[in-house]
Amino acid sequence: MGPELAPMIVMTTGIITTGAVLILRPISKRLGRLLEVMAEQRLKPAPPPPPVDMSQIRDLLTGIDHRLSLMEERQDFAEALLSSGETRAMVPAPQERN
Repeated sequence: MGPELAPMIVMTTGIITTGAVLILRPISKRLGRLLEVMAEQRLKPAPPPPPVDMSQIRDLLTGIDHRLSLMEERQDFAEALLSSGETRAMVPAPQERN
């Protein structure tokens, strides 16, 4: 622990401090700007919702109702077909392997 140790400690501390400033300064500036933008958005009132077009909603619901009725018809047909036993005639019985 002679007199040659003190300059080395001062120089190492200076290098580490300079490196930390060069690395952390841009990060802290961007983080600060992000916090500012978030605070501005929080204070700004929300825009009003767009006007509702009832005719478009009515058309969409009509289309959905039509598709649902088609699906109901198809399901009724499939259930009737399955309950009538006709599928047994369509599907061949599995053959045994010897």
